[in-house]
Amino acid sequence: MLVRLLVKAEAEVQVILTTSASAFITPLTLATLSKRPVLTEFVLNEQGVWNNHVELGLWADAMVVAPASANTVAKFANGFCDNLLSATYLSARCPVFVAPAMDLDMYQHPAVQANFTKLRGYGNFIIEAGYGELASGLVGQGRMAEPEEIIRGLENHFSGIGKTV
Repeated sequence: MLVRLLVKAEAEVQVILTTSASAFITPLTLATLSKRPVLTEFVLNEQGVWNNHVELGLWADAMVVAPASANTVAKFANGFCDNLLSATYLSARCPVFVAPAMDLDMYQHPAVQANFTKLRGYGNFIIEAGYGELASGLVGQGRMAEPEEIIRGLENHFSGIGKTV
C-alpha cells in the first residue's frame, strides 16, 4: 500500500480522504498506517475545529493524489473546491502528483484526457494508469499505477534524476 511505503521511506504523510474514497478504505486503516488522523472535512467537530486547507497546502513538500477518480481530476482541472482535498489542491504550492484510477472507457474519454492535459499545463505530474483487470471486470488501461511506481516517480523528482514520471 502506498501510505505504508511512504512512511517506510520516512515521509510524513497526511491523508485527506474524500467521502467516495471512504467507501473503499476506512479512515482507521489509513490513520494506523500514516500514524496521523485522517482528514475528511473542513470542520472536524461541533466545537468548530477547522482543518485548514491553506496550511495543509503550504505544509506539504509534495501532494500525491492516489487514486484520483475522474471526478477529482475534473475538479482539479476546472478549479472546483467543494471538499477538503480539492481546496487543499488549490492551495498547494508543492509539486502535485496525480495517479488516476478509473474504468478504461472513462480513462480514454476525450473530456478526461483534456483534463489531464490541463493538469499537466498547470505543472502537475500525471502518473499514467496501468493496464490490467479493472473493478468493472473489463481489462484495459485504468488501474492506478503500482505504489512502487508512484514512489519511484517521487524519488526521481526529488533527486533530480531523469524523467519525473
